[in-house]
Amino acid sequence: MCGIVGYIGPRQATPILVNGLRRLEYRGYDSAGVAVWEGGSARVVRCQGKLRGLIEKLEVEPAPGKVGIGHTRWATHGRPSDVNAHPHKVGRISVVHNGIIENHLALRHELEASGSKFSSETDTEIVAHLVSAEIEDAKDLTAAVQKALGKVIGAFAIVVMDEKNPDVLVAAKNASPLVIGLGEGENFVASDVTAILDETKEMVFIEEGEIVTITRDAVVITDLEGNPVTREAKTIRWTAAQAEKDGYRHYMAKEIHEQPRAVADTLAGRVDLEHDTVALDGNDIDVSNIKRIVMVACGTSYHSSLVGKFLIEQMSRIPVEVDMASEYRYRDPVVNDTDLVIAISQSGETADTMGAVQLAKERGAKVLAISNVLESSIPRLADYAFYTHAGPEIGVASTKAFTTQLVSLTLIAIHLGRQTGKLAPERARELLAEMVTLPNKMADLIEHGAQLQVIARRYGNSQGFLFMGRGNQYPIALEGALKLKEISYIHAEGYSAGEMKHGPIALIDENLPVVVLVPQGPLYEKTVSNLTEVRAREGKIIAIASSGDQEIGALADEVVMIPNTLPELQPILSVVPLQQLSYYVADHKGTDIDQPRNLAKSVTVE
Repeated sequence: MCGIVGYIGPRQATPILVNGLRRLEYRGYDSAGVAVWEGGSARVVRCQGKLRGLIEKLEVEPAPGKVGIGHTRWATHGRPSDVNAHPHKVGRISVVHNGIIENHLALRHELEASGSKFSSETDTEIVAHLVSAEIEDAKDLTAAVQKALGKVIGAFAIVVMDEKNPDVLVAAKNASPLVIGLGEGENFVASDVTAILDETKEMVFIEEGEIVTITRDAVVITDLEGNPVTREAKTIRWTAAQAEKDGYRHYMAKEIHEQPRAVADTLAGRVDLEHDTVALDGNDIDVSNIKRIVMVACGTSYHSSLVGKFLIEQMSRIPVEVDMASEYRYRDPVVNDTDLVIAISQSGETADTMGAVQLAKERGAKVLAISNVLESSIPRLADYAFYTHAGPEIGVASTKAFTTQLVSLTLIAIHLGRQTGKLAPERARELLAEMVTLPNKMADLIEHGAQLQVIARRYGNSQGFLFMGRGNQYPIALEGALKLKEISYIHAEGYSAGEMKHGPIALIDENLPVVVLVPQGPLYEKTVSNLTEVRAREGKIIAIASSGDQEIGALADEVVMIPNTLPELQPILSVVPLQQLSYYVADHKGTDIDQPRNLAKSVTVE
């Protein structure tokens, strides 16, 4: 959701900015623009629509220069348009901004009363006006930004350029990601590591309430009061090639196929089969004081939390509640120092989840963050951090980040179970030994996915889908429905199979495909009974079943087999054919799979 790139150095800025913005396209956006300084003024070029439109415009209206800022916008205040696109320029000041200025209306009225003229509907332009009003009397650009931000309430990552002082960029962060890239005689700023990974692997992650002064040779960090901050750079181990399609038609297809490797990497170094234990990355969680676990997350991560509830309660016998992070802090939740809050966010920047974490910490709870992005905001805010090792995920619809979340939650559940003494050593050993086999089983499942392409063509023109499962398969039904609606735009619903007769059964007719998750396990017979209710009403049944199931073929129109594994681990495998089904349906329909309409990869606003 929105992307920022900035550059200052000896090279031409525009190609660097455009390449960085291209790397950020996966986040979702509806317009793009750059501001580049040369010869005493900043040239602003911006365009509604995809980045290719901006590139075409820059061919006609070049923007040469060696310092500049770029942006991809996802509309919040003001419709997608050229004038609402970033950067915004007021006088000598150019600004790009991610986030939302919550008091923008009050500030706009105040500025208009003092004579300011606005050219856009955005809240971002307010920042440009505020800095412009302060720059004449301030000792430098940093001081002007500092004073302007003193009037701002909200979430922001900004980068400011002054055409009368082209030797510096000033950036600031509050509740929206920002990273500085270090080079030799040049420096970079971005909202995401991916944007500048081609240029440098040495990154400095900016914390809440900090301002950064960036020149060609130095990066100076202070807090909003001007106090100096010292922070070491981190070396990023990802390669730029990891973020390329590598011959696949779409990033999502590549990322589905990367799941065996991602699962293996998430397991690596954490499974101790000799002692039947899990290494929790040095997180010393004192379970003796934990009376309850609360899991907070959004979207796909919320679905992994629902699976996590089954796992943790079963293995540790600690009660678990699962909350949508977007609702959690607005219901005045009961939380205290005997609670462990587990916050799950793929990006580590999800605004709603961060707000839930802040509330939980204020009330005394310890927080364990699960994220895929090293040094992102939520893990830094938490007491404990556990990273998945999915690698960069570019497709908006999550695949490998989700399966590695499931693996991480299983490891955490085993760890907690061993700590509480509720999980027997021999059972822990059985689970861990089976987890080590999952990458190979997943690879075999993915490589034999051509059947899903046939099924997708058969049912891809349907008006809707129903997904059903019981127990730990119910969250996978929710995730399957979410994937399909995200990228194919077909209406889909996920239900607990036991709830079907309480309403959804009214939807079933001969035109409705019903995907039923029915692997072998304790709830197999119950789910089969629900499946027969669908069949009696002529619904088209697509069954996801365990390999070797001899009965299911007589009950379903289509049967997709998954490898056999322990019931606790089945969601890690059963979600894969649902990902593939969604992908192939969307491909059949010709939708924009990697950048579906109206969606963003990292939701950094409420």
